[in-house]
Amino acid sequence: MTPTVLKGFILTRHWRDTPAGTEIEYWLATDDGPRKVVLSARTSVAFVETRHRPAVEAQLATMPGLHLRELDLKTFQQEPVVGVYARQFRQLGRLARALQAQGVPVLEADVRPHDRYLMERFITAGVQVEGGHADRATIVDCRLKPAPEFRPALKVVSLDIETSQHEALYSIALDGMPERVVFMLGEPPAEPTSGAGKPADFALVHCPTRKAMIEQLNDWLARNDPDVVIGWNVIQFDLRVLQKTADECGVPFQLGRERRPVEWRTHPGKQGYLFAPTPGRVIIDGIDALKAAVWSFPSFSLEAVSQAMLGEGKAIGDEYDKMAEIERRYRHDKPALALYNIRDCELVLRIFEKAKLLQFVMERAHTTGLQADHFGGSIAAFSHHYLPRMHRLGYVAPNVGEIPSKAFPGGYVMDSKPGFYDSVVVLDYKSLYPSIIRTFLVDPVGFIEGSNSGDPAAVVKGPKGTVFSRERHCLPEIVTTLWRARDEAKRLKNEPLSQALKLLMNSFAGVLGAADCRFFDPRLVSAVTLRGHEMMKLTREFVTKRGYEVIYGDTDSIFIWLRRTHANEEAHAVAAGLVKDINDWWTRDLREQQGLENFLEIEFDTHYRKFFMPTIRGSDVGSKKRYAGLSVDAAGKEEMVYRGLEMARSDWTPLARQFQEGLLSRIFHGEPYREFVAAYAQATLAGDKDDLLIYRKRLRHRLDAYLVNVPPQVRAARIADEYNERVNRPRQYQNGGWIRYVMTRNGPEPMETRHSRIDYEHYLSRQLQPIADAILQPMGESFAALTTSQRGLF
Repeated sequence: MTPTVLKGFILTRHWRDTPAGTEIEYWLATDDGPRKVVLSARTSVAFVETRHRPAVEAQLATMPGLHLRELDLKTFQQEPVVGVYARQFRQLGRLARALQAQGVPVLEADVRPHDRYLMERFITAGVQVEGGHADRATIVDCRLKPAPEFRPALKVVSLDIETSQHEALYSIALDGMPERVVFMLGEPPAEPTSGAGKPADFALVHCPTRKAMIEQLNDWLARNDPDVVIGWNVIQFDLRVLQKTADECGVPFQLGRERRPVEWRTHPGKQGYLFAPTPGRVIIDGIDALKAAVWSFPSFSLEAVSQAMLGEGKAIGDEYDKMAEIERRYRHDKPALALYNIRDCELVLRIFEKAKLLQFVMERAHTTGLQADHFGGSIAAFSHHYLPRMHRLGYVAPNVGEIPSKAFPGGYVMDSKPGFYDSVVVLDYKSLYPSIIRTFLVDPVGFIEGSNSGDPAAVVKGPKGTVFSRERHCLPEIVTTLWRARDEAKRLKNEPLSQALKLLMNSFAGVLGAADCRFFDPRLVSAVTLRGHEMMKLTREFVTKRGYEVIYGDTDSIFIWLRRTHANEEAHAVAAGLVKDINDWWTRDLREQQGLENFLEIEFDTHYRKFFMPTIRGSDVGSKKRYAGLSVDAAGKEEMVYRGLEMARSDWTPLARQFQEGLLSRIFHGEPYREFVAAYAQATLAGDKDDLLIYRKRLRHRLDAYLVNVPPQVRAARIADEYNERVNRPRQYQNGGWIRYVMTRNGPEPMETRHSRIDYEHYLSRQLQPIADAILQPMGESFAALTTSQRGLF
């Protein structure tokens, strides 16, 4: 047993109550391999208002292991509190439930021991381990300190399985580590098959039973010992099926380190959704990671994402024939199935590399203080940063629900002025809500301190009578720290860290407006959003006085028409001048009028040489969050930009999207467009664009859930599954998914079974005409007028 000093990255965290006290366990990735840190006999704490002390003391006789301690802390209502210290964490939950019946709240009883230990020491993901005793890979009763700079090299494995249509396990593939392998159910073939020419860079191991497959997987995990397991829908499908298979075979599924099982949990509000906490290993689903990093795709299927990001897809790309082909390969060509299986692992690895997802997940953990595979969690991340700073100012946190849920104003969206414009510049406020928090000192503790201050000079006045302390607050400092860290990350070109910091900062205002956050208060979030409203209105007035016209604004962006055509260089110069003058004005005004340091910063975003803002369909009112433009950067590079229009939406057909893009591009570039409209309609009627007529829509519910209103995609899906049943294929759409269909003279028909004639009039009137008229009517023209001769064919 020797003292230890090393740095590590926290992979997983667990706690459990023992007779001696609560035990906390952290698994770390270090430069010397994995290490387990055990902190034994820890005491847990919660808080109760001092005036309720008799009620607490009455419970102590029935709960040995609890004791009270006087503390210099108080609630937001200025009530002093006592600390309730418990040998076992679950005792706090039992006490809270017992006192709830008496109307006595126990505060912070839900903060879990392993989280509180880290947050109170300002640790996020990187730790320095000091002292304690080491026995092999376990370090006991050491001290942990922050080590925010530590980044280890993580061992990653990509896992994928193949099954029958009824989830009977056929194969397990593992890729990303030197021992690449596919475990395949069944005996090896007596003679080579067409798949026998598989690459020699992975092993194909045949297993006589599914029990043997799980045992082989367990041994592989113990032998190769990855830090991170990645996959595609890996928890909800792959790991769930592996666990089910192991249970049916009577063998443990030992995904965790030390051959420990997955500690499955169900989502409290999302039926059927599972969490898979795994001791010592991080489980990262590619879909969740991409969404957390704000990637967007019409579909998050592995095929769709790999095609979009890598330009190639799965070995069996046709989803309709996929199940039949898997069955064929399993029965007749197992090496070919193994290739398909490990190919999916490879695609996932390449997507992670391309999108830098593992780096993002690690940096997000360093930024938020949450476990690396904890996605979402903006409320938990806020609490991780806020609670320890709040405690040091003498406050304990309220419980969730103390303030009833109530609506509050959102971001400010100006009325738009529809039409076509030359020379529009867009200016954006950089990180608007974090900058408002930082400048105007918006803060939960600051609000309480300001409200109780009798000195007008000691507070900052906010919207609707809110006031915030100039000196005692937490959130502005947290934002400042994250802001500076992001500036440094950008300087070092660390994009994953920069993105993680930006997302965390931008989540703070939303957290204050989330009813399930303990700091929820409509007055707080309104102090941010209404300040944003005021800023946008004042900015519009500033711009108008300069002789320009604001045609639209949305939350933090303002669209400025320069009133005449400007050369690109001239437009950029005007925008730069406006940026400097607005920022100087804010700095001067805030200092002179309110004695505040300015952190508000407007930036130049885009110059649109041509710009189009449509009306709301069927009216003369300008739309919101919908526009198109021809942007030009400082080097003169042009790009067509679409926001909210059909071109940017997945629920319109490729026919409509390509038409809208072609029409706007011609108008913006001063090219003939009337001929384009007429020719496009003619080509559609002639069947030349049949490959663009396909609707692709998501079935968000089970097919049997649609009883009254049955949309076209559901009708198409029911036809497809009726056909599947007739030809002994698996029904594909009963539980949702994506359906591809076209509109025919007999209604919607799925691509798998289409036999009726195309309803071309539907596509002209429902897809092309609405798009065309929105663009043509400001110019005094219409789709009908330009296509009269073609439509006369019907």
